[in-house]
Amino acid sequence: MNYEQELDKLLDAVINESGSDLHLSEGRYPTMRTSGQLIPIVSSKILTHEDIKEFVNLMTVKSGKRDFETTTHELDFSYKYKDVARFRGNAYHQQGSLSVSLRLIPKTIRTISELLLPVELEQFAHKKQGFFLVVGPVGQGKSTTLAAIIESINQERAEHIITIEDPTEYVYEQKKSIIDQREVGIDTESFESGLVSALRQDVNVILVGEMRNRETMAAAVTAAETGHLVLSTLHTNNAAQTVDRIIDSFPANQQDQIRMQLSNALAGVLSQRLVPRISGGLIPVFELMITNNAIQNLIREKRTHEINTVIETGSQDGMIDMNRCLAELVQRGEITLENAYAQSLNPKMLQKLV
Repeated sequence: MNYEQELDKLLDAVINESGSDLHLSEGRYPTMRTSGQLIPIVSSKILTHEDIKEFVNLMTVKSGKRDFETTTHELDFSYKYKDVARFRGNAYHQQGSLSVSLRLIPKTIRTISELLLPVELEQFAHKKQGFFLVVGPVGQGKSTTLAAIIESINQERAEHIITIEDPTEYVYEQKKSIIDQREVGIDTESFESGLVSALRQDVNVILVGEMRNRETMAAAVTAAETGHLVLSTLHTNNAAQTVDRIIDSFPANQQDQIRMQLSNALAGVLSQRLVPRISGGLIPVFELMITNNAIQNLIREKRTHEINTVIETGSQDGMIDMNRCLAELVQRGEITLENAYAQSLNPKMLQKLV
């Protein structure tokens, strides 16, 4: 087999079929995810251990990454496919076999409006400082949303932007801003060390790929407090849970301090999901919390369980309730009621709205 040609064919299939992911597993056909559904590429062959090893070698030979077969059990990497797109990859072992998951990162960075995200999101691209998080499960478009915000800044004003990612996903063309992109494991030791170093690099905007541990969270909040705009992601379901997750990551004797810091630094939280569209493809649904005096007080006073109520009644401040977003899409015929209920964190409330 000509592995380079075969890999090109598989990646072309993902791009041409508007796929989002490609899975390569021993004993199975290559499989792509399109509109949320897994579809085997039966025009290809069932893959062997050697096939997958060769694919991984092709995609990581220039990355500076270690040989994951001999030094570790999983490996994050990014792969530039010609001048067409990039793929974020993870190679891993499972029951003695090799597998690879690849996520398509389009070359073109779409705007907030092109992504069908709320126009209220634009305000965070205009902020000079604060901590803004995009949250939700894996594969729900968080990185794409943050890329749209970074690109908006890049087009509109001259700032020094540093991204710290593992691996690097979207690659930006520098326009009005200077953009330095650092990859964990290659350009910096960790998210935390990259963040600390950024504060000595005359930076205005910092994008942190993921809040993975307490140290990264603490450094991000401190950076936001000291006059920087910090953007990042977290695997939580909504704004209230996000605040609790951050605070609960710290020892009990530090929680009052981080609670106070977070109440002052947090600019907002967008929670998003991608839902199958009746007409085909996926459409985003979202909850948007914009930090105001009421939200700040709830964080300080350990009343985060009331944040949902403030969001539900805060439309005049630009906040968006997830259930109302779902209900509107159902009423417009964009998504099915069944899918709306599947995404709702409060189905009883949704029932009153549809």
